[in-house]
Amino acid sequence: MAQQFVKAKLKGDRVVLFIKPSCPYCTMAENVLSKYKFKPGHLESVDISGRSDMDSLQDYFQELTGSRTVPRVFIGEECVGGGSDVSALHNSGELEGMLQSIGALQ
Repeated sequence: MAQQFVKAKLKGDRVVLFIKPSCPYCTMAENVLSKYKFKPGHLESVDISGRSDMDSLQDYFQELTGSRTVPRVFIGEECVGGGSDVSALHNSGELEGMLQSIGALQ
């Protein structure tokens, strides 16, 4: 069930963040991504904190990405890591190119 939920959210031309609103690294990732002009519908934050399958989702993140922590940030269908990773990609200038390569930016 968790695997199906995650896979249904991931698309080749979208950025998806799996978050918990109380997490400072989730806020960091959202703040970095808010600096970019996304096409409508190409950026989604998915709050997993109130879900009954939250632990299963995090177990699946562990299996899929090597970490069960949030945020788990996917550009297209590839996980680029968490908040610090997104911030580092932004600071290095790589993030914009990644977002352009999937066609997510206006």
